[in-house]
Amino acid sequence: MTALLSEAIGLLRIPRNSQFSDNKGSTALANNHDDDALARRIAAAREAEASKRDGSKREESQGWSIAVEFVGAMLVGGLLGWFIDRQAGTGPWGLIILLLLGFATGLRSVLRQQKKFDGE
Repeated sequence: MTALLSEAIGLLRIPRNSQFSDNKGSTALANNHDDDALARRIAAAREAEASKRDGSKREESQGWSIAVEFVGAMLVGGLLGWFIDRQAGTGPWGLIILLLLGFATGLRSVLRQQKKFDGE
């Protein structure tokens, strides 16, 4: 068993005259200059990835705030219209008018926020 294991280990060894080693037996990948350059490239790539991630999170939160404000304005208008209709007995007219007013208010708010976000 040990003979088989030592033979397998012998097959895995890189010969000294291989293209992967220099005359001293150390691999070409162990060069400090190459390691420093690689470390700098890795650090730069990680920094770029982090800045992309932060930018996408900011854009996502801006999109959600616009959507929530738009839907909120329509809900408030619809609920106020429904309440006025129930109290005054005016049928669906209060709901329709205040729902449209809520839509217009939400649209105005979306356009205002979009202009502000584009300016950043």
